[in-house]
Amino acid sequence: MQISDQILFANKKVLQRMLKHRFVTDIQKDRLPLPVFHRYLVYEGAFVRTAISIFSYATARAPDIASQRALISILDALANKQVPYFEKTIGKLSIPIPRKLPKAVTAFDNEMLDISRDGSFIDIVTAMFAAEWMYWTWCSAASKCQITDPDLKAWIDLHATSEFSAQAYWLKGWIDLYGKQSSADHLSEIFDRVIHLEMAFHSAAYETSTKKG
Repeated sequence: MQISDQILFANKKVLQRMLKHRFVTDIQKDRLPLPVFHRYLVYEGAFVRTAISIFSYATARAPDIASQRALISILDALANKQVPYFEKTIGKLSIPIPRKLPKAVTAFDNEMLDISRDGSFIDIVTAMFAAEWMYWTWCSAASKCQITDPDLKAWIDLHATSEFSAQAYWLKGWIDLYGKQSSADHLSEIFDRVIHLEMAFHSAAYETSTKKG
C-alpha cells in the first residue's frame, strides 16, 4: 500500500467526521444559513493568503524543478483564481471584516504556518494534502446537489474542478514519491492534526461572538 493510502486508511474515521460536519451537510441539503456562509468566506479568504505562504515554503524546499513548476501553478491558481473570488464575493455582499478572528481560525493558520516553517517538504505536502483532499472529496459530491445560492455554488464548483482534483492528486503523488515508509506514522499524525483543525475552523463559522471592525 502506498504511503498516501496508508495515511488515508489510518485517518478514515476522522476524515469521515469532517465529511459529515454540520457545515458540509448544511450545504448538501441546501440549508446553510447565510450569516454562516458570510463568516466562512471571511475566514477562508484570509486562509487562502496563508496558503500562498505555505506553498511558497514548499516551492523553496521542493526536490526538483518538475515539482517546483507544479507548485508554481498551484500558487498561480491561489493568487489569480481563489483570491479574486473571495475579494469579489466579499465586496459584492458587503460582508464586514472582523477586527479579530476566532481562535479556531487563527489556530489553523498558525499551526499550518508552523509546519511550513519548521517541517520538511513532505511535511508541508502532507498538511496541504489533508486540507485539499478533504475539500475536493466533499465539494465534488456537493457540486451534484441543488445549491440555490449562486455565490455558494461558485465556491463549491471552484473546488470540484478537474484542475483542483489534479492539485490534490499531485500532493498525494508527492507523498508516495518522496515520503519514506519510516515516516508514515509521523505523516499520518500531521494529516490527523490538520483535519481536527479543519473541523474547528468550520465550526467557527457558526459562532456569532466575533467583533466587527
